Amino acid sequence: MRELENLSTDELDQLLGLRPSVDIPAAAQRSTERVGVLSFEEGGIPSGAFARQPAALVRAALAASTGPVVSRWGHILLRRVLASRLAAPDGMDPVEFAGLRARTLNAMGEFAAARALVQDVDTANYDPRLTEAAINAYIGTADIVGACPVVRIGRIDRDDAQWRMLAGICNAYAGEATRAGNDLRRLLNTGAAPRIDALLAQRFAGAAGNGRRGVTIEWDGVEDLTPIRFALANAVGEAIPDSLQAGMGPYYRLSAATAPMLPLPERAESAEFAAAQGVLSSRAIIDLYSQIFAIEGVEGEPGDRATRLRRAYVDSDPAARLSAIREIWGGAPDGETYGRYVLTSYAAARMPADEAFADDAAGLVSAMLTAGLDRDAQRWMDTVDGGSLAWGILAAGVPQFDGTVSGGDLSDFFDNDPSARQAKSRLLVAGLAGLGRIDASDASDYSEEMSLGLGRESTWSRAITRAAQVGNPGLVAVLAGLGMQGSGWERMTPLHLYHIVRALDAVGMNAEARMIAAEAVARA
Repeated sequence: MRELENLSTDELDQLLGLRPSVDIPAAAQRSTERVGVLSFEEGGIPSGAFARQPAALVRAALAASTGPVVSRWGHILLRRVLASRLAAPDGMDPVEFAGLRARTLNAMGEFAAARALVQDVDTANYDPRLTEAAINAYIGTADIVGACPVVRIGRIDRDDAQWRMLAGICNAYAGEATRAGNDLRRLLNTGAAPRIDALLAQRFAGAAGNGRRGVTIEWDGVEDLTPIRFALANAVGEAIPDSLQAGMGPYYRLSAATAPMLPLPERAESAEFAAAQGVLSSRAIIDLYSQIFAIEGVEGEPGDRATRLRRAYVDSDPAARLSAIREIWGGAPDGETYGRYVLTSYAAARMPADEAFADDAAGLVSAMLTAGLDRDAQRWMDTVDGGSLAWGILAAGVPQFDGTVSGGDLSDFFDNDPSARQAKSRLLVAGLAGLGRIDASDASDYSEEMSLGLGRESTWSRAITRAAQVGNPGLVAVLAGLGMQGSGWERMTPLHLYHIVRALDAVGMNAEARMIAAEAVARA
């Protein structure tokens, strides 16, 4: 009897067989034949893109995709493929396939997309991998209650502090406030969970009951953030101390940029990083600053930036618009100018292709191409000097390019390249070779002269080449994402860029190939 008294309510339910096993009636349960949220008609890839592919290859590629994608356009492409409504490869369970895709989306910081994907599978069908991915997606979006069906029905053997906190919260929102309060107090009093986490969980659970017990949040002695701590604090509206917010890593910045409960100026602090990564579109970040501009009394840098952005769009004088754009670019922290390019993409497209503005052409065309405005960028082709940085970005990015690149212009580009170890030149050659905008013989000569090694092969290069040969855009995109793993462009090699651009171009994704090639030149 004493052993029964020491059991938690969840453990007792498990022992007595009272734990629910389904949350959807049999007649409403969904098939897992195709899982995803983006149909082909909505911009996804064909549902059968992976159906006849080797399960081992797809599994290995997704399992190895454990971090961010260095390219904004590569990130956008991979997200679109992973969120598509897809059938699983032959020999792979559809739930396993969904779990691998959701896990990769989480690793990219695409928590909302991962959440949407896992919600397309009935909770009763989850396996441990999909359960973990779902929990991480809900925490990444600070959607704590959204995780409750997974916590209460999930097929996973977990009894750690985080899981028990989530179980307590979910019990509270299931109408079992007393049970939840007892469980969360036990976590706090026994020290099974960090004090700050247990207090935040109590605050969150308390909103579901009728109790009037206040919970005082004390940050003293808290030295770091964790995903669950960050999510709970945001969900209950508890301000996180500046000392913890300073220097937040990529995970927290991407989560904050898309957290709807945070004040708009606070979201703006992380929005440019999220835009540079590809998590936020150009329209999304522009809309964010438009809302900030519409709020009276917003002080500080986000408000000032919103005012400059409006001038960049509506001033009748092109020179004044360019001045506002420059001010926005100039205020970016070191290494984060690209996010400001995304913010000013449509403003840059409104600038006339005039020689008077040629000194800023590289920034303007880079900004346009962050939003895929390649035809607007094309207008500058006759304005910029051959061999300039703007010329190099345009040579890789414009949709209409007659013939092949001039060797003289390329030589001038090499001579003017300010990047370390001629990184821009090396990636430009690789991108142009992949697009077929350099003669094959010239590409071979440049490869040897610059030690690019474009002719080398690896298991990965053979796999992506084969996927392109059989015309499978989905597998090409996944392998391209694997080849672009990294946190900075110094991780991208000319060899990888060449194979990625060539394969994408071969399967009908010329626009994506061009955008990635141009981005490489702009950001290296």
